Amino acid sequence: MAKPIVSSAHLVSPRSAEMSEFEFGLIVSGNAFNRWIVHCMSAAGLKELTPLDVLVLHHVTHRARDKRLADICFIMNVEDTHLINYSLKKLQSLGVVASRKNGKEVTYSSTEAGQKYVERYREIRENCLIDALNADDGLNRDIGELARLLRVLSGMYDQAARAAASL
Repeated sequence: MAKPIVSSAHLVSPRSAEMSEFEFGLIVSGNAFNRWIVHCMSAAGLKELTPLDVLVLHHVTHRARDKRLADICFIMNVEDTHLINYSLKKLQSLGVVASRKNGKEVTYSSTEAGQKYVERYREIRENCLIDALNADDGLNRDIGELARLLRVLSGMYDQAARAAASL
């Protein structure tokens, strides 16, 4: 049996070397994904955004509905509202996100300019990523199963974080 490829050999559990391999893969793929979305958005015309800025813009644009800060944080699974708030302010200063006050509540939406950048991002994504994927039904099925497993594992990590926080 091949030795597992891990980033932290001191954490490898004899009961699940696979989890350490998964975590290393998650680190590497997470960094690659972050680099990809920043470069894709830069190619679309919005430069100097962080990965979180790009993800916030996509989420605010999602389904063309106004979003509250708390909802954005909840959906993105980000506890620190200051991080999302900072991204929202940055995106507002770039003219791609607008805010509206409804009573005491502030909601955010994508501006027409923001929507155009997101549409251009989608075109570039299709040309650079989806075309390179050359996806067939079998591979798409595997990616769908991987997405399901990631959601399950995120729940496990959230539960483990709550347990660790109580120690």
